[in-house]
Amino acid sequence: MAPGASFMPCLIDARGPAPSLGEPLVDEYLRFTAARVRPNTLTAQAYDLKVFFTVVPKPPVQVTTSDVLAFIEAQRTPRRGANVVRLADGEVGLAASTIRRRLATVTSLFDYLLARGIVDRQVVPRSMTPRSRSLRGSPLVRAPRRLPRILEPVEAVALFAALRTERDRAMVTLMLHAGLRRCEVLGLRFVDVQPGDGRVFVAEGKGGHQRIVPVVPAFFTHLAAYLAQERPTGTDAESVFVVLKGPTRGRRLTAAGLDEVLAGARRRAGLSHASCHELRHTCFTRLREAGMSLEAIQAQAGHANLDTTRIYLHLSNDWLATEYQQAMAVLDRLYEEGPTP
Repeated sequence: MAPGASFMPCLIDARGPAPSLGEPLVDEYLRFTAARVRPNTLTAQAYDLKVFFTVVPKPPVQVTTSDVLAFIEAQRTPRRGANVVRLADGEVGLAASTIRRRLATVTSLFDYLLARGIVDRQVVPRSMTPRSRSLRGSPLVRAPRRLPRILEPVEAVALFAALRTERDRAMVTLMLHAGLRRCEVLGLRFVDVQPGDGRVFVAEGKGGHQRIVPVVPAFFTHLAAYLAQERPTGTDAESVFVVLKGPTRGRRLTAAGLDEVLAGARRRAGLSHASCHELRHTCFTRLREAGMSLEAIQAQAGHANLDTTRIYLHLSNDWLATEYQQAMAVLDRLYEEGPTP
């Protein structure tokens, strides 16, 4: 690319190992990272870089810190008018978590270019450094950590009652009572189902991690009914869950298809929320409230870090209230007795 020329990315998801944006250095980075991350992560990174270089139409070697700060400002601009805000956080631009993810992708690109000796510095600031070097800098984008939404027991019952097929009941059971992710449910194969042990093998978990998790007997009941009554003949022989009707009948069910199933069930049940991930959060919250240890929940969830699992301590209100009341009972006795003479 000639010096001073602008770069406008064009995302091409070819059949090769990595997508292309049409810039040699960016494409080189995508080929490098393709061997390190999962396909969904690679697709997200390619899209993040497309967005960045659409806003900053320069070759990577010409990008400056000022360009990065201008990109952050552009991501915060109103998307649907200044008077339209998200109910979740009251913001008019993109969610802070989305902007942070895009900055993380850009940072990774320039870390790679710095290691290769193509650029001489990291253009994405790690933080806005305060005057005193002894103090921690504030993050470029502050994203508050909010507790995920979960379903109340009555909502979970209503959602389940609104499902129309045994296939759908089997899938929801895996998320609501075993905590599987959407991609793990859709990726389930017949060789992964272990009815004799009451378990399923998750072959393609997040980050490529595998695990074996126990599931409730109700899943195998719904699965057997689905296979006997609903599953079309001449289907994808490997995948458990396939499309039941329409032009794609017999093919592996997609994420959009599962989301459509839940959307219909939510509508019939009169619920305002019940996503796949909320079902997963609900599962682990109820397990924690029932006394399951954090380490066991971590193994069931497939979390690489126990800190990720600790969020269920905050969602399990009964557990926290019990711990607090027990501690206050001890303190009350201490205050009643008064100081020892």
